[in-house]
Amino acid sequence: MSVTKIEYTTEPFDGGRAFGDAGAYELLSGTVHFAFDPGSPANQVITDIALAPTDGEVRVTCSADFAILRAVDPNRGNRRLFFDILNRGNRIAPGAFDVTPAPRVIGEFRAGDGWLLGQGYTIAWCGWQHDVPESPHLLKLHAPEALRNGERITGPVTVRYEYAEAGPVQPLSHGIHIPYTVANTDEAGAVLTVRDFADGPPAVIPREQWRFARLDGERVVASDQYLHLPAGFVQGRFYEVTYTAIGAPLTGIGLAATRDLVSFLRHAGAADANPLAGKIDHAYAFGASQSGGFLRQLMYFGLHEDEAGRLVFDGVMPHIAGAFRGEFNWRFGQPSYFGPYSAAYAFPFADATQTEPTRRHTDGLHARVLAKGNAPKVMYTNTSAEYWSLWASLAHTALDGRTDVPVPEHVRLYHFAGTHHGGAVFPPAFAGQLAPRERVAVNVLNTVDQRPLLRAVLANLCAWVEDGVVPPPSRHGRLDDGTLVERDSLRPFFDRIPGSGLPLHLACLGDLDFGPEPYIASQLPPRMGPPYPLFASAVDSDGNELRGIRHPDLAVPLATHTGWNVRDPDTGGVGQYVALTGSTIPFARTAGEREAAGDPRPSIAERYASRDDYLGRVRAYAEQLVGERYMLAGDVDSVVEAAGQRWDVFAG
Repeated sequence: MSVTKIEYTTEPFDGGRAFGDAGAYELLSGTVHFAFDPGSPANQVITDIALAPTDGEVRVTCSADFAILRAVDPNRGNRRLFFDILNRGNRIAPGAFDVTPAPRVIGEFRAGDGWLLGQGYTIAWCGWQHDVPESPHLLKLHAPEALRNGERITGPVTVRYEYAEAGPVQPLSHGIHIPYTVANTDEAGAVLTVRDFADGPPAVIPREQWRFARLDGERVVASDQYLHLPAGFVQGRFYEVTYTAIGAPLTGIGLAATRDLVSFLRHAGAADANPLAGKIDHAYAFGASQSGGFLRQLMYFGLHEDEAGRLVFDGVMPHIAGAFRGEFNWRFGQPSYFGPYSAAYAFPFADATQTEPTRRHTDGLHARVLAKGNAPKVMYTNTSAEYWSLWASLAHTALDGRTDVPVPEHVRLYHFAGTHHGGAVFPPAFAGQLAPRERVAVNVLNTVDQRPLLRAVLANLCAWVEDGVVPPPSRHGRLDDGTLVERDSLRPFFDRIPGSGLPLHLACLGDLDFGPEPYIASQLPPRMGPPYPLFASAVDSDGNELRGIRHPDLAVPLATHTGWNVRDPDTGGVGQYVALTGSTIPFARTAGEREAAGDPRPSIAERYASRDDYLGRVRAYAEQLVGERYMLAGDVDSVVEAAGQRWDVFAG
């Protein structure tokens, strides 16, 4: 077992507040230390582990921040470990399942209604990402660096800026993350390009027109962490800079750290300072967006088993990851990047084995899992936004776009129809009211709350693992029944709804060639093959998606809800979509308003006799979902209450 030491402090959580039958919780925060055997077959999939420095026992060492929330009285917990894969160092699961207040600072974790804790789960986190900045609220991995003959490694890196902010300086990283250091700030071969849309043709900006530098007041200072373009970056355009970096931490060792901390918490005894010794019967993993891709990557590399061949997670929930797998085991990988041309979208995409048509690779996301014969139960969940921004249809369609791909027996795949990546935004707001100006969009942000659906998926996963209760069937659009269609085929319908037309530029994806060596990019930007066919759910006469698990907001609608939104022309980038952002386009309140606007969708007054009529239909449909096991009975009242709030806004 690679965990060599675990250190932590303990404090009451949320002032000692009681959460349901589980009672009060306590928060453990500290550091876990690892020593990995680079010769172990279970570790050899970690890129560059053979180049990492070793200790006196020829082991690769590192450490990570970790945290655990456990019931003060362990007898009141449910004996389930819920392992929340961090997203850029942030704790995600409470906000995905619970009603929580917005954090006041980046990374702050606030309890909210505590639904997960009220169920009795023990929740744990472990840092896995090397480039997370130091912060009291973020958890990170302290990764070793690969060396060749004792010397630091250099290699190419491409940093992309989507929706670039206006101004002359950009950091060489995504968001607040620690950049890869420029090996030579005067590098003549470094290249900066600009595109009009995400996968448009690039134009090279001459090298003499930009520098690796920052501004100190009005003075330009050479920097190995920043990019300076005196003419200024233009909002709405896409830039990418490729340069030679120095210093290659082992990005993939975070996968092994996650595997081995969970194994330690499940199997180590009290004598090993395991804070959960004897208190856990089952372990479940949840990851959202970036961290959902992390779980897809972990299973792809067969790291669902520990070094002793024991199953690490009994159940796995990769949420809102689409076809994304992450740059989590690449030399000079950038774990936070998810846009076009990222190694995060290297083949394969689906669990079943396929042959990629361009370079004829044969592989499947679960090829190693199935070969080992020790598969966890897996439930994928996606919103509509992943079909438009993260190419989710590739997870269940053939790469030639002709057939559906079978879903393995140990897997369920659910599409939460009409929802979007970031979760519901209510009361209604525009993107510019919640995020930086460059993210502003034309339509109101999507208001459909996916949490009741996600809670049911978790309950079904636990019942499947622990009691053998087979969960409801996968539910998503399919090619064989016409409920999955090419994205552009929806354009004529949405062009009829005033102000709601589809984005003009929909990014595509093809086979990405980064060079001959696996997980070590030598070709940057990569060569991309012919685009794969990409699909989204067909829609009904209101523009709401037909397949997937339909929330009452879609089945008894007051609006059209989508997984896409269009960039506001005032911010540049006319016709571009806003990545991962959905729309809510309300119906007219009355027939007169509808006719005046030229809206083909019946008005609210034409659909429902009254507020009570509307809420009665919502309740009946929610109870139908309960019967189908796509919603929990305990959530029906809150769904009806939320529907009443939406009526008051959209019909009032």
